[in-house]
Amino acid sequence: MMMGFFDKLKEGASKAADKAKESVEVVKFNSQISAKRKEIEKHYIQIGEAVYQAHVANDLALAAQSIRESSAHIIGCEKEIEALEEKIKIIKEEKDCICGSVVPLEAKFCPSCGHKFETIHPRGEQQEAAATFEER
Repeated sequence: MMMGFFDKLKEGASKAADKAKESVEVVKFNSQISAKRKEIEKHYIQIGEAVYQAHVANDLALAAQSIRESSAHIIGCEKEIEALEEKIKIIKEEKDCICGSVVPLEAKFCPSCGHKFETIHPRGEQQEAAATFEER
């Protein structure tokens, strides 16, 4: 009887440790996202300064190179943010619905709009199904 109690205690402690680890990873990714957003802000300011300086010089073409470089950097940062947000969803076991809601990964229907999600088989099951199909 005491052993069952300790097993449950151990299992609970293990789950708590896993949740804490997940939380630390989510915080780390959110911190990286915040840094990328600050980087984007910096590039927006650089674009504005370049346009202003070109306007003062009465030659907007002077800003073109700076705008291209900063815009390329902004696009890169936005892609990195998307990748980090996807990593967070994987950790939290969430997915996006077509309506924009974030729902649990195992959800079959969106609670907001009723959209039906396709059943996704784990990688092993997909490979087994493909092997079975090829054998026929």
